[in-house]
Amino acid sequence: MDAVDRLWTRVAEQAPLPLEVLAGAAVVALLVVATPALWRPARTVVTIAHEGAHGLAALATGRRLAGIRLHSDTSGLTVSKGRPTGLGMVLTCAAGYVGPALFGLGAAALLAAGYAVGVLWAVLALLALLMLQIRNLYGLWAVLVTGAGLAAVTAWLPPAGQAAVAAAVTWFLLLAAPRTVLELPGARRRRAAPDSDADQLARLTRLPALLWVGVFLLVDVAALALAVRWLLVP
Repeated sequence: MDAVDRLWTRVAEQAPLPLEVLAGAAVVALLVVATPALWRPARTVVTIAHEGAHGLAALATGRRLAGIRLHSDTSGLTVSKGRPTGLGMVLTCAAGYVGPALFGLGAAALLAAGYAVGVLWAVLALLALLMLQIRNLYGLWAVLVTGAGLAAVTAWLPPAGQAAVAAAVTWFLLLAAPRTVLELPGARRRRAAPDSDADQLARLTRLPALLWVGVFLLVDVAALALAVRWLLVP
């Protein structure tokens, strides 16, 4: 119980982050997303969130999760078992490109409520659950490195530093999500993503793949706008 009390003390409600810290974290995240040399390695983090969202959606809709793979080219694959059609499969396919933004929106809600350090612990908990489903060595390495980095932040930085990192992680997810959607049409034209989530949804629903790309982008931009209102608008 003492350990639980100490943990709760670390994640319990804190004073809201100053506006300049939130804005500075947003600028840092934007630089990472907009700079090609930084975006390439950082995109693996988005893939982790993307595939994790597929996995959570599969479990939430009653499907059986059979494993997740992450690849060095920043692609990934989530395999679930169940009906090959129907609402559960549609929601599972649709969750990937909106998942990072929705995770970011949830983190923004925690930040707005004063639980900045709790954001890091929530991410660590989700990474630990995800690790149980990883089925390849690169994926295991990517999740371990990401988790180790966040664990080091929670262990070594003071609460103010942890809160700043939590804000940067939040903005990164919110800003990276629409970029991955904007990259999708080009990947489809180059046939680099012949079986993308949008194409799978087109087969499942008989709606055009580009329509699903638009849905992904709309959800991601809406999540970003809502987070900006919560965190940056006085």
